[in-house]
Amino acid sequence: MGNKQSCCIYASPKSSRDQRKEAYRPAAAHAEDRQRNSQASYSNVPILQHISEREPEDNEADPSNNPTASTMFIARSKSEIQKNNKVRRRSQYDNHNHTPQYGRLSKKYSSCSTIFIDDSTVSQPNLKNTIKAVALAIFFHIKNRDLNGGVDMIDSKYMDIFDEKLHPLSKDHVPSDYDKRDPEHKTIYRFVRTLFNAAQLTAECAIVTLVYLERLLMNAEFDLSPANWKRIVLGAILLASKVWDDQAVWNVDYCQILKDISVEDMNELERQFLEMLQFNINVPSSVYAKYYFDLRALADAHDLSFPLEPLSKERALKLEAMSSVCEDKMKMWLKTDLRRSTSLDGLTSLPRSTKAILS
Repeated sequence: MGNKQSCCIYASPKSSRDQRKEAYRPAAAHAEDRQRNSQASYSNVPILQHISEREPEDNEADPSNNPTASTMFIARSKSEIQKNNKVRRRSQYDNHNHTPQYGRLSKKYSSCSTIFIDDSTVSQPNLKNTIKAVALAIFFHIKNRDLNGGVDMIDSKYMDIFDEKLHPLSKDHVPSDYDKRDPEHKTIYRFVRTLFNAAQLTAECAIVTLVYLERLLMNAEFDLSPANWKRIVLGAILLASKVWDDQAVWNVDYCQILKDISVEDMNELERQFLEMLQFNINVPSSVYAKYYFDLRALADAHDLSFPLEPLSKERALKLEAMSSVCEDKMKMWLKTDLRRSTSLDGLTSLPRSTKAILS
């Protein structure tokens, strides 16, 4: 009684005069009343948003959500990139002044007779070189970490799940200085490559792994360190493989790769990783493309460039055929979708069979 939201609402009966007036009202008026009543009844019902609309608002400084923000690994490797560029310019100067006129070039360049291309594109990156570049980005995250700030702001329960001493990945003895020795690039690469090869993951999954890793560091406000990098990378790979790949690798499958880890530990790692991400697992295509090209720039600055191969006749014919298919799809899209919307999102749906681009 007295509840306005009660399902039983008493209404006084209408008089015979009111009923006659209601009977002679036009049908349009009845339809308008029904529409008004329907809108009023749904006005108090909460509207469920789409998952993309429920994501946290983009932070201008967060590169994993904002495509215009600079990636963290590029910022932390900037000093090494500048140093390598100086060494490279000096080497080119020395070669120009002291080498023979027809000396061997250290880098391949296209000419009138030969065109060099690579087999890596933004839709199908080269697996080996992408993993090397991701491992190099992780290396610079650890090497140039903030040694003084960030760690005290984190709840201890979140830090413990990533601590290799508290949650070892193997039964091997963990050295006492495990949290002080920075890993080498080849050590990180070997760890990531082992997981990707055993789980048969794709190169795109490696890029998404790096996106999740930097999103975690931004949300939690702490850095990769020698004590936590393995388990953080493992959690990012675990989540990226489930979000990106159609046939996801189960947690128990990782226990077959890392034989000394339990399924309960993997489940807890995944749960807390998601909580620290605030369940924001959306990776826009613009963010993905930014990370891909930044990884290529990082690889090129450290002589890890993607391999170039001369363009053969067979491959040229295949490129021509794929170009005609893309052109036909573009013309069809311009005739249909562009009339309804000025958005360019439809341009990202290029065929997955693209194998190469001209260098």
